[in-house]
Amino acid sequence: MMTVSVRYIVDDARVAAAFYRDHLGFRVRMEAGAGFAMLDRDDLRLLLNAPGAGGAGQGDGRRPPEPGGWNRIQLEVDDVAAARARLAEAGVELRSPVLHGNAGSQVLVADPSGNLVELFERATT
Repeated sequence: MMTVSVRYIVDDARVAAAFYRDHLGFRVRMEAGAGFAMLDRDDLRLLLNAPGAGGAGQGDGRRPPEPGGWNRIQLEVDDVAAARARLAEAGVELRSPVLHGNAGSQVLVADPSGNLVELFERATT
């Protein structure tokens, strides 16, 4: 198995790490104050950087990084409607209703910095 790493720019890595731990089942592997955290879930390593915190928080030289946008990670769940209801009850920002397509159903949720996470339930055939 190969671990895949994804980096999200967040306002506060401590706040974001708690969100991913408490609501989406990630394990916190390392925290360095409000500037950086490393988490994992299965084969996904999630790196959380605050703008200006370390090399990854510096941007591409054209503009500084900022949280949010449309790129997102997808986490598979067994029951997307139940996951949505649980997150709504916990006060998590929901960006969509449950959407149904050919491959399955999904819902978009936002972390505390506005980064999107897609919860996906495969269609059963």
